[in-house]
Amino acid sequence: MRRRTLVALAPAWLAACAAPPQTAALRQASRVPRRPVELHATPFFPQTELHCGPAALATVLAAAGRPADPAALGDEIFLPGRGGTLQVEMLAGARRHAVLPVRLAPRLEALLDEIDAGTPLVVLQNLGLSFVPRWHYAVLVGHDIARDELVLRSGTTKRATLGFTPFEHTWARGGHWAFVALAPGLLPARAEEAPVVEAAVAFERVAQPADAVLVYEAASARWPANLVLALGLGNTRHAAGDPAGAAQAFAQAARQHDSAAAWNNLARVQWERGDRVSAADAATRAVLRAEQAEPRWLDAARDTARAVGAR
Repeated sequence: MRRRTLVALAPAWLAACAAPPQTAALRQASRVPRRPVELHATPFFPQTELHCGPAALATVLAAAGRPADPAALGDEIFLPGRGGTLQVEMLAGARRHAVLPVRLAPRLEALLDEIDAGTPLVVLQNLGLSFVPRWHYAVLVGHDIARDELVLRSGTTKRATLGFTPFEHTWARGGHWAFVALAPGLLPARAEEAPVVEAAVAFERVAQPADAVLVYEAASARWPANLVLALGLGNTRHAAGDPAGAAQAFAQAARQHDSAAAWNNLARVQWERGDRVSAADAATRAVLRAEQAEPRWLDAARDTARAVGAR
């Protein structure tokens, strides 16, 4: 995280090593080679001492259309006692600024897919050794496989270039950790269900309900069979003042999954909307399902049934 260029910090011997596995596979891929891409419009915030985390986060926030001030972000996410910024703070900082941070799969191709889609991304590198680490956040903004070149916003260098082999070594020592920061309603180019669900749930806890609705709508459209996303969509629509939309989401989840939680939430919302018959029916179904297969929801379902006058 110190104020030096990426190339200077990378151990010189890395360039002489054989290509690590992901780089080797990328070079041997039989499909049509990727065309070079560089996201020239990506903002640049040169880091101050030890503040590569705030600078990298500011970069992807600005790219997502959010106000970005590295100094202010430093006050939020930099931990003086640790001399840097932890990964959990990077993700939490992104959520506090109304963007959805999603962890990417630990594969080079996943990173390149985001660049191809026009999305810069934060990567964590260890520019030292496993037993003498030098942690560093940078923002990947371009690639050119034919020239063996990746382009990063890194440290105080607006356009730092690094070969695939040294990059993969430093990224592997950083745990193959990377994330994108997206405006609500957008998903990663190569979105994977589990990390998107995790990101959506964490985002909901701190986001404005209307923003959380956009996240759940996009994710539910991609994975319509996911119960967590369906419940999240109903809950956030309700919180955003859309009881009809909430009832629609809960009804669909209840029918698709026969979920006690979905039936219970549907009963509550329908009662709010004045639909007593539908509320009682949903509450009865919630109790029955909880008794049969989901006992952890039984107390809540019985409470709802009593509240709505279900038998």
